Amino acid sequence: MNLLHRYIFKSLLAASLLAVGIFAFLLIVGNVLKDVIGLLTDGQLSFPLFFRLLSLLVPYVIAYALPLGILTGVLLVLGRLSAQREITAMRSAGISLLQISAPVFFLGVLGVAFSVTINFYYAPNARAQYREDLSQSIRENPLNYLVQGRFVRDFPGYVIYVGEKRENELRDLWLWELGEGRMVSRFLHAEEAVLDYEEATESILLILREVYAEIRSESDLEDLREGRPAPSIQQTAIRLPLRDILGGRARSKRLGDMTFNEIVTARREHQATEPGADHFAQLIRIQLSIQERFAMAFSVLSLALLAVPLGIRIQRKETSSNLVIALCLAMVFYFLVIAVGWFETRPGLRPDILVWFPNLLFQAVGIWMFLRIERL
Repeated sequence: MNLLHRYIFKSLLAASLLAVGIFAFLLIVGNVLKDVIGLLTDGQLSFPLFFRLLSLLVPYVIAYALPLGILTGVLLVLGRLSAQREITAMRSAGISLLQISAPVFFLGVLGVAFSVTINFYYAPNARAQYREDLSQSIRENPLNYLVQGRFVRDFPGYVIYVGEKRENELRDLWLWELGEGRMVSRFLHAEEAVLDYEEATESILLILREVYAEIRSESDLEDLREGRPAPSIQQTAIRLPLRDILGGRARSKRLGDMTFNEIVTARREHQATEPGADHFAQLIRIQLSIQERFAMAFSVLSLALLAVPLGIRIQRKETSSNLVIALCLAMVFYFLVIAVGWFETRPGLRPDILVWFPNLLFQAVGIWMFLRIERL
C-alpha cells in the first residue's frame, strides 16, 4: 500500500509543480504587461530593477497559481489512471477510493500549509516591496513619466500627450482637463513646454508657453459645440502631483501589504479605539483581509477534493482537456470570491464570513460526488 501511495504522490507532485510553474509564469507575464513593460520600454526602469520586480511578483502570483496547479495536477493524474483502468484495478483489489485518494489529501494539506505561509508573510512583504521599488524608480526619474508619443492618463483630472520630447523640453503638447464624469472641461495646446520637479510636494511642474485654450460649457460638458476659444496665453504653469501615483512617502500600509502579525496588531488597535460611525465597517474590512487569506489557502484543499471524483468520472488523460476543466472550475471559484468582495462596503452582511462560502460549496459538491462514486 505504501508503494502505491508513493507512486500516486510522486505523479501528483510532478504534475502539480509543472502546472503551478505554468500558471505562475502566465500570471507574472500578465502583471508585467500591465505594470512595468511600458516603464521598461520608456527607459524608466533599468534591466536589474526590471528583473528584481519580476522576482518580487513570484510570491504574489503563487497564492493564485498554487490552487490552480494542484487542481490541474490531480485532474491530470487521476484522469490518466482512470482512463487506463488503473483505478478500476485498484478497487478490484479491495482498495477503497478513500485510500486511493490519500496522497491527494496529503498533498492538499501540504499545499494549504505552504499557501498560508505565502499569503500571510511572503506575498504581503513582496507586494509592498514591489510597490515601493516601482514608486522609487518613478521618484528617481520623475521627468521621464511624460513620454513622447503616448497618452498619459495617470494624473487625476488630466490627459496629456507630448508630440516631441528632448530631456526636460517638450514640443507640441496637448492637455485635456477633465471635469465631472471625466468629461473634458478645458483643452490646452502649447507649442512648447518645460518640465521641472518639485521634490517638496512630489509634483511635476509643467510650464506651458504659447498656449491655445478652449473652455467647455460647465452646464453641458458633452456638448462639443459649446467649446469657446479663450484668449491665447503666453505662459502658464500646471502642477501634476505624483503623490497620488506614488502613494506618498509616509503613507500608511495597506491591509493587503500587512503580514499576519501586523494585521492582527492593526485589528487590536482598532478594537481599542472609540466606536464611531465607521468603526464596525473598518473592523469588518480587517476581518475580511484575514479570513480571505485563510480561505484562499484552504481553496487548495477544496479544489483538490472536487478534482478527485471529477478526474475519475471524466476519465481523460489529455492535458488540454484537463487544463480547460481546471480553468473553468477555477474561474467559477474565483468569481464567487470576487462576488463576496463586493459586499465589503456592506458590513452588515458579514463578508468576512461569506468569504468561506466558495470553499464550503466546492467541498460539499466534492464530497457528494466522492460518495456517489464510492457507492458504484
